[in-house]
Amino acid sequence: MNRILYVSACVRENSRTLRLAKELLTHLDGEITEVDLNSDKPEFLDRGLLEKREKLLKERDFSDRMFRFARDFSTADEIVVAAPYWDLSIPAILKCYFENVSIPGLTFSYTDDGRVVGLCRAVRLWFVTTVGAKGLPFDYGYGYIKDLCRIYYGIEDVRLVYAEGTDLVSPEEAERIVERAAKSIEL
Repeated sequence: MNRILYVSACVRENSRTLRLAKELLTHLDGEITEVDLNSDKPEFLDRGLLEKREKLLKERDFSDRMFRFARDFSTADEIVVAAPYWDLSIPAILKCYFENVSIPGLTFSYTDDGRVVGLCRAVRLWFVTTVGAKGLPFDYGYGYIKDLCRIYYGIEDVRLVYAEGTDLVSPEEAERIVERAAKSIEL
């Protein structure tokens, strides 16, 4: 059975990003495990948590709860990440999530000469976002996600699903923009 990991950094219940991600999920076959970062919050890596993590990494003990995100991420066959565009990038909670996912020995490792080798099983990651403005010269945080996946996790197929300009039009037109984005999804 295909294991799909769905990670949501959508705060609002009526989030357009959330609706677009849910539409994408209807097209994917497999068992979906959802991580809602609003209720299952990753811990920010402060000094104490980093010391604990370093100790466990030296012991190669990945059983601690702090590694749950990395364990799930590394064993998923396909991953969907939903995050609205905030302040030129992604929500801080999603950045924190990826800091918790980036665990040597689980999601990546180093070769003897220091190169990074991805250890994740996923064949594809979908990054789903919506942007209120239009024509911004930014990539909506997609570049960060894509680089993490390709460089650190070994996930080469990283796809962007987005709708833009949704805050510039009527609510009805915003819905049509999201619907067009959903229909343009290529599997």
